[in-house]
Amino acid sequence: MTRADIAIIGTGPAGLEAALTAKNRNKSILLFGSLNLSNKMQVIDHPITNYLGLKNVTGKEMAQAFRDQIKDAGITITEQKVTAVYAMGTYFTLQLSNGEDAEAETVILAAGVTAGRPYAGESEFLGRGVSYCATCDAPLYKGKKVIVIAGSAEEEAEADFLGEVCSEVTYIPLYASTPTFTHSNITAVREKPLAITGTMKAQALKTDQSIIEADCIFILREAQFPGQLVPGLTTEGAAVIADRGMRTNIPGLFAAGDIAGLPYQFIKSAGEGNIAAISAAAYLDQKKREADSRK
Repeated sequence: MTRADIAIIGTGPAGLEAALTAKNRNKSILLFGSLNLSNKMQVIDHPITNYLGLKNVTGKEMAQAFRDQIKDAGITITEQKVTAVYAMGTYFTLQLSNGEDAEAETVILAAGVTAGRPYAGESEFLGRGVSYCATCDAPLYKGKKVIVIAGSAEEEAEADFLGEVCSEVTYIPLYASTPTFTHSNITAVREKPLAITGTMKAQALKTDQSIIEADCIFILREAQFPGQLVPGLTTEGAAVIADRGMRTNIPGLFAAGDIAGLPYQFIKSAGEGNIAAISAAAYLDQKKREADSRK
């Protein structure tokens, strides 16, 4: 497995600027996100008046300008969701939604802010009947009953995969469109998840209408809460705590953009992405100097 210098999670202004800066610093990068870039940008149809150099463009127009620049720089976007980031001491392992892993010397979190908060019991039972990755953990629940809490229609494919492995899948869509599946053992229910309950492991999901028993609850969001994404990461509310160099409490891990807190502005996010990449490059260079001095 090739280990990148810097893995960047997120394709909004912070992640894209981090990728450009890292490439200019001659660092190898992995950029995880969407080819459509940030959803936040796609829904802004009114002119944005405070982004220097791009006068009165809409969010969609800004996204297209960013996309063109990333393409011209030869930067590739990997459309795999990162479901977990583990600090391994001298590097990081990133667990992906396709069941594979990636490795990087440093990581920049730029996935935006995740609305809401974890469900009651979610953090307590993570890894014990609560999972964020269907492809990764489906084999553990072969022939068993599972629940999927889905943040978008993109998760219907994950539910279909679980339908091949598990005996019964209860699918709870948190979006308006009607889900469709190819397996008859998947049932969609319109209920509001409230809490995950159990003793030594998760055993049921309490909703506003019922209690659904299951062997595992798969919570598939567009982006995980940062404290769940990276074990041991220091957060305050929905934001990652980072210093002026965008450094977090975990050496080699940086945060930029909305995920690092207010204000939620594109221009601020891009600036923080630039700083995070500069800090990550300096961290890598210092590691190399220390390694060379020991030879």
